[in-house]
Amino acid sequence: MSLPVSARMARVQPSPTGAVLALAARLQREGRDIISLGAGEPDFDTPGFIKDAAVQAIADGATKYTPIDGTASLKDAIRQKFARDNRLDYKAGQILVSSGAKQSLFNLCLALLGPGDEAIIPAPYWVSYPDMVRLAGADPVILETDLESNFKVTPQQLDNAINERTRLVIINSPSNPTGASYSQAEFAALGEVLAAHPEIVIASDEIYEHIYWARDPFTSFAAACPQLLGRTVTINGVSKAYAMTGWRIGYAGGPETLIRAMTTIQSQSTSNACSISQAAAEAALLGDQSCVSEMCAAYKRRHDYFVTALNMIDGVECRPGEGSFYAFPKVMRAIAALELNNDAALVEHLLNEANIACVPGSAFGLPGHVRLSFACSMGQLEEAVKRIKRALVA
Repeated sequence: MSLPVSARMARVQPSPTGAVLALAARLQREGRDIISLGAGEPDFDTPGFIKDAAVQAIADGATKYTPIDGTASLKDAIRQKFARDNRLDYKAGQILVSSGAKQSLFNLCLALLGPGDEAIIPAPYWVSYPDMVRLAGADPVILETDLESNFKVTPQQLDNAINERTRLVIINSPSNPTGASYSQAEFAALGEVLAAHPEIVIASDEIYEHIYWARDPFTSFAAACPQLLGRTVTINGVSKAYAMTGWRIGYAGGPETLIRAMTTIQSQSTSNACSISQAAAEAALLGDQSCVSEMCAAYKRRHDYFVTALNMIDGVECRPGEGSFYAFPKVMRAIAALELNNDAALVEHLLNEANIACVPGSAFGLPGHVRLSFACSMGQLEEAVKRIKRALVA
């Protein structure tokens, strides 16, 4: 007998990226020589001074519950980070520490959205955004971009999508999966549209802030649009910049009313984030930042090699990114040449014929593409390119 689940489960799917990672791990355990380009995870180890801070926290007995919204010292470190890096001034009551940036975003959706509401999400998008909105009972409104628009939504697109039901706009820069990043001027232009709609909240997901190499300095949305600071929630975390994915620390800065509601949601789900991880995150934010720039430089070298190599493969067209550790090539001509049905079939073909694991672009809301992570060694990337090239020969 099959036990019933809630009706809301009909609206959501398991994470496609999680499924790819699980499949790649299973095949590797079975002895397959899989190169996994599906992971959204740094291949570097957490820097030693951060691990030392965690060990010290254990020795000091910091193993009890903390305040739900985070320790006072970590929240102060986050405030310093926002001021130092983003020119954003938050009070302690405007900061929430969560078990990963994903939880911060989920808290926001549950605190803000309900049945009848809409959230605008540019595509391609991080796979979890639409389902978070659906779990909150609201409807995602997808604005499709493409390679020709540099995977960025225009002010006119945004203006056309807004209606009386719009409550949230989610922006991710640098982007997962494309690596595209908005400039200060581009954010300001979007901000002019949003300024006319005081009922809309902006969620700015900036988790890849420090994996960034564009000519212009990184700009936080709230810094580019100070008139919207009072209704912008800035989401970030330590997982990507400091190679701390498993430590599960994310954070949000925003209007106190919303942060308080998000804290209430968290109080009834996970309560506080791990106390030891909070101590490690504090050390990361306040410590020597040279480890961040060193890892970023390595990602930039991989990006430059990988994008160039992909563009030399027949049937593949790849836009250079400004940040993150993903390439998002357009593969429609390769799909057609191999007489496959879609990008999911191409991903299956690469796994079967080349032992390459990646994620179809349709999982990110833009079919005809694939997402390839270059958070792996240069040697693995070089071998991956050879395999992909052989597999795409019709």
